[in-house]
Amino acid sequence: MYDIIPLILICASLFIVFIIVVRKFPALANFDVENMPAEKEARFKEQIITGRMQKSLAKWKVRLGKIFGFIGGKIGALFHFTQKKLQEAKESYSVEKVPLPAEDKESMIKGLFSKNESLNDWENFEEKESKLIKIIEIDPRHAGAFMLLGSLYLANKKYEESKQAFAHVLKLLSNEEYGKQSEIYCNLAAVYRETGELANSLETIKMAAKLSPNNPRYIDSLLEISIMNKDKINAIDAFEKLLAANPENGKLAEFKKQIDELQ
Repeated sequence: MYDIIPLILICASLFIVFIIVVRKFPALANFDVENMPAEKEARFKEQIITGRMQKSLAKWKVRLGKIFGFIGGKIGALFHFTQKKLQEAKESYSVEKVPLPAEDKESMIKGLFSKNESLNDWENFEEKESKLIKIIEIDPRHAGAFMLLGSLYLANKKYEESKQAFAHVLKLLSNEEYGKQSEIYCNLAAVYRETGELANSLETIKMAAKLSPNNPRYIDSLLEISIMNKDKINAIDAFEKLLAANPENGKLAEFKKQIDELQ
């Protein structure tokens, strides 16, 4: 009799986890990545949908396993069953919604952006992510939502997801949107820099500086990354441009010293 009570509690906990995760499928399943490269699309959706689900289940399995170790075998079987059902629910879910009027979409998106701005990137990561994905669900081609999502992932060191989001924004922007393209290339350069892909970081920041040649921020980043790559030619060129664009920059003397030390 007493062995049944913990098992009932576990089943109730699993049911709650099941409900919470399944409720996220509508927003995540409608995540528009059809313009992404095929080999990245599967990985991106897997990381956001399946990956998070599996990590969440694994975390609960460890916690409950410590508390109810004497029935660990039963817990494992229950989690296996629950995970299987969640996978089936994800595969069978179909997004069929009545189209919203344009005014309603605009109002909902504005409200979600407003709530998103009041949240902290680190303390409220999942809530912010959820709201941005909801915006993308409403408008799958909303470049601003993807830009914020990429920045959110970058701030939380989710670099692969950040790359995917920023890369997708570039596909949504028109060729005339040089300023936004420059910003995305600069953000991508920051991601590559954090992951140690310095060659990619240099090529990407070059694109930002090329599209916005008079922006001191991009020139400053180009100079820093060129020095990190020990690319003296690009570093000298960037230094001269930064000197012309922002002669009051307090880092110029240090940059000059670092360039002189390059072979």
